[in-house]
This record gives sequence, structure tokens and C-alpha cells, in this order.
Amino acid sequence: MPLASNSLLPGDEFYRIQKLPPYVFAVINELRDKARAAGEDIIDMGMGNPDGATPRPVVDKVIEAVQNPANHRYSVSRGIPALREAIVERYATQYGVRCNVDTEAIVTIGAKDALAHLLFAIIGPGDVVVSPNPAYPIHQYGVVMAEGEARMLPMPDAETFLSGLKALYRSGEKKPKVILISFPHNPTTVCVDLEFMREIVALAREHGTYIVHDFAYAELGFDGYRPPSILQVEGAKEYAVEIYSMTKSFNMAGWRVGFCLGNSRLIAALARIKSYLDYGIFQPIQIASIVALNECLGAPGEIRAIYQSRRDCLIEGLKDAGWVVQPPRASMFVWAQIPDVFAQMGSLEFAKLLMKKARVAVSPGIGFGPMGEGFVRFSLIEDEARTRQATEQIARFLTSPESLHEPEPIPAHV
Repeated sequence: MPLASNSLLPGDEFYRIQKLPPYVFAVINELRDKARAAGEDIIDMGMGNPDGATPRPVVDKVIEAVQNPANHRYSVSRGIPALREAIVERYATQYGVRCNVDTEAIVTIGAKDALAHLLFAIIGPGDVVVSPNPAYPIHQYGVVMAEGEARMLPMPDAETFLSGLKALYRSGEKKPKVILISFPHNPTTVCVDLEFMREIVALAREHGTYIVHDFAYAELGFDGYRPPSILQVEGAKEYAVEIYSMTKSFNMAGWRVGFCLGNSRLIAALARIKSYLDYGIFQPIQIASIVALNECLGAPGEIRAIYQSRRDCLIEGLKDAGWVVQPPRASMFVWAQIPDVFAQMGSLEFAKLLMKKARVAVSPGIGFGPMGEGFVRFSLIEDEARTRQATEQIARFLTSPESLHEPEPIPAHV
């Protein structure tokens, strides 16, 4: 029987998939996997995947909760009340911010779920979402998948982004519906103070714009720096929501627990769309997350100290190797400009060369958008011994005459 004229033929692109470019990081990941399969020891400082253990009380609680058959049933898509109460209490204690448990807080299946589904709920064709670039990929492509227009502004530093945002509003162009920001920032590690947040809220108030703040690295401030919550700004809840994640703060990456707090209209939109898409997180995980928030109060500080020590180890080792990089004030990353001698190579080719010659995997800056070119991102996911090993191997690579050679070409199928 012949195919109908409107049938999808093999090789045809799907509507939304064709809007998503190939994942640049997959190139590095495949080269890493092939090298490891060949027996090579690759030190992976690419993906920001925490290596630490989840606090023991949290693990013990999930084991206990999973024994109860009542917890095996569907849960609640917006999160069980006790977990929402726990995050609201944390915000009250840590930031002095009061949120309504029922209307201003929702549990999400990690921060990506919160961000992607919120954009899907509130953005329509042609709606402008402005955000810094370089950026975590979902910040741009979550907008694209929601049919919106992703407007990227350069962010070599916070003041440049803020100036660009003000200029955009003055330009007479179509006003953004949403300002999408994330501080401490991934990948650049740019940090801001509460006054910066006040200016963002003032712009939103003046122009009737919503704000989405991805606060994934809320607990990871170094050298006494404490990242501010945008909800600390008076009146922020009239315009803003903030996304908080258990991933980095409690070493719970695989558990997939996040929250969205703030503006009740945006929370209601997210709750409505989630009610069609999921039945919430597996209930034993939610119960264990309550223990994390209520009983493991020291865990984020312990985790922060580990990342700060690794940061210092990496920065010092790179300096000894002749690669001087500014230490970040927060996050679990180091954003490093490619050494001048390799600048023309570009970040992807340099990352490939670093893997081939130094046996160290990093994320190429171009994977975070066009304004990430010229940089690579190190993740602080290796202990200090492995980090020192990485910088020693990088030092040998940088001081070797062979380091200036182009990397071997990647096989065509990669």
C-alpha cells in the first residue's frame, strides 16, 4: 500500500527537533568514552555532575519510606504539603522571605523541569525572553521549544548585561515578556549583589515584565560571599519566581528535586501544566527531601567548603602551568579563557586537543552559545588529588612543543 501524501518519510525532521542544534558536548563525551574504552585514564571535568554522596540521613529516610506500600502510589504533581512547607521555611530562615505554601511554592522534578515547563506554560509564539549569553543551554532552547523568541545579551560581567537590558527597553523594540537570569551564573560564574536584583525588579515593574531566576547554585558562594535571592527584594513576588534545586546544595543530582517559588500567577500556570504532564516525584524521595531541608542544615556548608578547596587547587595548579584564571566567587565551575596561543583554534578544537594531549575533559564554551567562544568550563567534580593530576598533565601539555599541533580529525560519525 502506498504511503499517504502527508505521511512522515524516513529522514524527515520533526517540527521541534529541527529547531535544536546538535549537542556540542556530545562530541567531547564520545571522545572521552572512546578513550576510556581504549584503556586511557581521562580526568573528566566536563559535566557539572556532583560526585559527593547524598547526606546519610536522607538516604536512610528514603530506604525507610520506600518500605511503606502507601508511598508506592501516585503522589501529588505540585509536591506533598510537608515538602512545600519545608522549602518555604528554609526561605524564611535563610533569606527572610515569606511565601504562601499553597499559592507561592511548588515542587518540581529538578530545576530543568521547573524552567522548561514554566516557559512552556507562559510563553507563546513571538514572545520575547531576554537572557544573558553564554548560558546554560535550556535557558535558550527552553524558549525555542516553547515557540518564543530567545533574545541573548552579552554578559562578560553583570554590569554589561544590565546596561544592555536597559538599552533594549529604551530601543523601542518589542518588550520582553520575561527576563530569564541565573546568578551565580553557569557557565561564566558571574555573581551579583542584592542591588543588582533590585535594578532587575525595578525594570520589570516599570515595563510589566516577568522575571525567572534560576538559583541552582544558591548555597555555593565562596570566601564569605552569599548569593542573594531575588525574592529578598521588596515587591519582587509581584513579578518574579525563583527556582531552587537540591542538586548542588545537598548532592542530590539523581534524585531530581527542585522548587519554584514566588509570583502566584506563574506558580499557578506551572501547576496547571504539570497537572497534565506528571504525578509528581516518587513520594519516598519527597519524604527524604524533607529530612534534607529540616535536619541536614550543615550539609550545604560542608559541600561548599569542598568546592572552594577544589577551586583553589585548580586555580593554583593552572597558574603553575602558566594558565592564569580568575577564581570564581561562587558555583561549582571555573570559566577559563583559552590561552592566547590557542585562541584561533576555537573552544571545541581546544577541548579536543586538551583531551588528546592532556587527558583532561572540559566543556567547550561554544556549547553555551556563540558568546561562549574563546572559553572552556572546568567542573569541580574531581577530588584534589585528581585535580592536581589534571593540572600537572595540562602543564606538560602547555610546555610541550607538540601542543601547538592541530588535533587529529574526529571520525565522520562523531
